[in-house]
Amino acid sequence: MRLWLLRHAKSSWDDRDMQDVDRPLAPRGARAADRMRDYLDVEEIRPELVLCSSALRTRETLARILPGLGSELTIRIESSVYSFEAGELLDRLREVPADAGSVMLVGHNPAMQELASLLAADGYRLDDLRKAFPTAALAELVVPIGSWADLAPGSGRLERFVVPRELGSR
Repeated sequence: MRLWLLRHAKSSWDDRDMQDVDRPLAPRGARAADRMRDYLDVEEIRPELVLCSSALRTRETLARILPGLGSELTIRIESSVYSFEAGELLDRLREVPADAGSVMLVGHNPAMQELASLLAADGYRLDDLRKAFPTAALAELVVPIGSWADLAPGSGRLERFVVPRELGSR
């Protein structure tokens, strides 16, 4: 099974009184999400299921990357993914139906970084990921399990870790 963890792109802090869940993307975040969309398209990353936090910045990130994900996918916007706890995201992933071979989770730090670190026993750039998981970064894990219910710490391998600044500018 394949799991992609995508942290939302850079959000705006222009209105300090705004509720966290309502913060939109900053212009820099929109550009980074567009770079990631192009990367997803070129690399033919095609999740069957996308689970996205209900926060505005994650939904805006998803809207910008969506054209790069192909057309054969199911999208679920869920308040349970608006979490900063890796354990809560792990619990949600364990509920994914076994027939979904690939999932993309669009969420928040520190949960995304902690979840990737927890699941990856080894892999490409794991040390880099454990140091920082920047906005709009993407981690790809291969998890050789029969069912998402079997997802456990150390059950995966980090296959890819990409940050938008490595993709050049648009």
